Amino acid sequence: MLRRLVLTFAASAAALSAVPAAPATALPATTVGPPTALGSVSSLGSVSSLGSVSTSGLALMPPPARDEDSRDRLTVTVHDSGSGADGTYELRCHPDGGSHPDVSGACGALDRGTRWGKDPFAPVSPGTMCTMQYGGPATAHVTGTWAGRPVDARFDRGDGCQISRWNALAPLLPDLRS
Repeated sequence: MLRRLVLTFAASAAALSAVPAAPATALPATTVGPPTALGSVSSLGSVSSLGSVSTSGLALMPPPARDEDSRDRLTVTVHDSGSGADGTYELRCHPDGGSHPDVSGACGALDRGTRWGKDPFAPVSPGTMCTMQYGGPATAHVTGTWAGRPVDARFDRGDGCQISRWNALAPLLPDLRS
């Protein structure tokens, strides 16, 4: 067990030493516990006896998110839907709120469609084969911030791919399947 701990620590220290060095004058090293056979470990990652592990990697970290930045906020504008849902709506998720007619459903649909590496607002990829199917004149424009990223997406129902893209975001966009 101790051997595994020592090897893990050594591998971590080696990985941290690969971080480009910068002046380490802003963060003083303080000893957390008693010195061990490996040397003393500071609260910020400095190691004596094994070599120097730079604390400059800490300066490369982004600042913590502010509360006002962490909320998901969208403005949804719908035209020509024929469903009575035309207009401009505000949607806030996490915590939920806004003037959207189905706040919890819209936030739920977005949460289900948000996955690592997948943008729920992404346009149809160029060169995609789509059915020549017309879903009506409805259009929508969604702007704001979702999952910490800016959103500026346009939707229509001009072919099978666009209809599928629209339907994937229902009830954020009006459910026009009928």
